[in-house]
Amino acid sequence: MPAINRLDTSTFTSLLSEPSAVIVDARPIAAFNGWRLRGEARGGHIPSARCLPVTWARYMDWVEALDEKGIHRDRHIVVYGYGEEDAGELARRLSDIGFEQVSLYLNFIEDWTEDDSRPLERLARFSQLVHAHWLSDLLGGRQPDEHDGRDHVLCHVHFDNYDDYRKGHIPGAIALDTLLLEDETTWNRRTPEELRENLTRLGIRVDKTVVVYGRFSHPRFEDEHPGRQAGQLGAMRAAAILLYAGVEDVRILNGGIAAWKSAGFPIDTDVVEPAPVADFGAEIPGRPELFIDTPEAKEYLAAPDALLVSVRSWPEHIGETSGYHYIEPKGRIPGAVFGNGGSDAYHMENYRNFDFTMRTYPEVEAAWKSIGVVPEKRAAFYCGTGWRGSEAFLNAYLMGWPRVSVYDGGWMEWSADPDNPTETGIPSDEAERGHQ
Repeated sequence: MPAINRLDTSTFTSLLSEPSAVIVDARPIAAFNGWRLRGEARGGHIPSARCLPVTWARYMDWVEALDEKGIHRDRHIVVYGYGEEDAGELARRLSDIGFEQVSLYLNFIEDWTEDDSRPLERLARFSQLVHAHWLSDLLGGRQPDEHDGRDHVLCHVHFDNYDDYRKGHIPGAIALDTLLLEDETTWNRRTPEELRENLTRLGIRVDKTVVVYGRFSHPRFEDEHPGRQAGQLGAMRAAAILLYAGVEDVRILNGGIAAWKSAGFPIDTDVVEPAPVADFGAEIPGRPELFIDTPEAKEYLAAPDALLVSVRSWPEHIGETSGYHYIEPKGRIPGAVFGNGGSDAYHMENYRNFDFTMRTYPEVEAAWKSIGVVPEKRAAFYCGTGWRGSEAFLNAYLMGWPRVSVYDGGWMEWSADPDNPTETGIPSDEAERGHQ
């Protein structure tokens, strides 16, 4: 096995500008995003670093992530982290599978985070994407980092599947059916009056911390109601609508209930009843700009500074399928940019890691940049009925992009109007470059 070089800070710094070097962060995704998991002076990651948590290396299929992240055997791989327990282990595992040039930097905490002149980057709104230990502290009455002590409501999100809650949830969570937030005929967000009634019944006020999560149970299109098994996707939809309503502090448990269980925390089956409140505390919607409807979508298509981004699968995009049992028309909105969500209407593989956490933001940002989706433009994300569009929107929102929204009607509303143009087949520009 090749020797693993240990680098001092000076040598490591010189490699940051070396084209043949790939910097790899072995810490948890939460630390990469900006959480100070070990009380370090500053949170975040070294610019250009690829996030590869050492915990992934303990899974059988972790090697599949290497190519996706551009971590190749012909490059000089430099691993850093909190110390031997993460960076050292990952460096050894890479060496074990045939990486010949692997180096190790162990002074990240002492030399890098404590020196303000050394660059770090982080997810702009990292504190809204929480990790399991943060949630455990909140539920245990401890004061978690990046929280002001306000009251909280924890929501186990599901779609018309209360049994999903009953079979096991995070202790203290109430059940939140997405039907309380979106209309079951149009699948658009409910009216302000309906949202006010339903949110107050759940005990949600504008000034409370609301944490949402779900369970992903591998939905299949062949199922009668696939969305009932896509709880974490439903949680993303709930988060987007809560932000639109005006809840000031919406948090998403990254990875959903799977992340909670992986961290070793208990699951409960006792029903927790909501504690209703008298009033939401503000007008709804508090942030109407976060959602647009069909007239605005048409304006986006015509505007040089705006983009309508289709977060659907390739078969939906070219018109092979509508993607849903209950939507008959097939095709796409002409002029929309293909933002490729994943394999079908109930999966978001291109926005998720295999442990169900959100894909790290530099990877999503790079994929978007390659198709012209950039923060300088207005961007409205849509899918068939709003769930996938909401998750893509949340990626941009967490990045701090200033002018992003959900086109709520999506393909279902657009295609229902025969006066709206549609297309099928492979667009000429995408045929030339291949779909993303």
